[in-house]
Amino acid sequence: MRYPIGFTMAQARHRSKMERAGHKRYPTVLMLEPLYTCNLACIGCSVERHTGKLKDRMSLETCFKAVDDCGAPIINICGGEPTLYPELKELVEGLIARGKYIIICTNAIKLEEKVFDVIPPSPHLFLMIHLDGMRETHDYVCNRAGVFDKAVDAIRKARERGYYTFINTTVYKETQVEEVEDLCKMVDELNANGILISPGYEYESVDREIFLTKEQIHTKFKKIKDFSPKYRVNATPMFLEFAAGMRELPCAPWSTVNYTPMGWKAPCYLVGDAGFHKEYSSFWNDTNWEYWESRQDHQCQNCKMHSGFEHSAVAEAMKSMKGILQLATWSMSK
Repeated sequence: MRYPIGFTMAQARHRSKMERAGHKRYPTVLMLEPLYTCNLACIGCSVERHTGKLKDRMSLETCFKAVDDCGAPIINICGGEPTLYPELKELVEGLIARGKYIIICTNAIKLEEKVFDVIPPSPHLFLMIHLDGMRETHDYVCNRAGVFDKAVDAIRKARERGYYTFINTTVYKETQVEEVEDLCKMVDELNANGILISPGYEYESVDREIFLTKEQIHTKFKKIKDFSPKYRVNATPMFLEFAAGMRELPCAPWSTVNYTPMGWKAPCYLVGDAGFHKEYSSFWNDTNWEYWESRQDHQCQNCKMHSGFEHSAVAEAMKSMKGILQLATWSMSK
């Protein structure tokens, strides 16, 4: 299967529960950013996400309140670099006790020190390791030599220790489609559990010309879609069709919500025009979801991020028997 059965069933149960209750919009993933501190300054990352002070990190109590308020079954711990969060072990333990599935989105530099033999492997815990290309491209994006080799070594050691381990690849202008396929092959070579591929989002605070236009996204993702059935690509066929410009989808910014040291970010972790909210209730009730779903805002024109559209892709697939069968076949393969 693309994902462990428990992870897949948790999403299905949550979706069914929300829809039975009549909710049109509901979060499935919480992107929890307990700190804005990082040991890298990647050229595609927004400035605030790697310049924060460790003393300004969120407390465990604050993190758990956000998780409980949100109710999403999947918690993506990001930031910043989550392995720098001193209370990471206690955070993971508390989330597992709540029955959550946890994704630690990491550059892998500190995995051996902060996770291996510290936080035990669990069917509820996934390591999502950032690799934005092969060695030259990834080290360029990370703005530091040697990061690629460190990440590859960490993936190998994580799998040897029994952690569910995925590669997370963001495609930029510098990223050659051929090296994306090389990363897909590396998944098999390292016995990793899969690879998530998504086009980069154009942060306004990043002034480098590294992001793809919509046409460039379509060109690269048509090729990625063509070779994806051969590998453990963890993006649904309908999302890849959307990224390749073969279909349109509405955005579902509410499906992946974001809590940061500054509060709940509206409408999503990529766009900040609606500001931050201290309380979940004001974030959820005061955000104009219909406006952001429409993608009419200028900041949304080139966005085809997995976080905003995978929920819509699954919802679209579920509308027809053909789509349901395609989704089921994809889920059960590899």
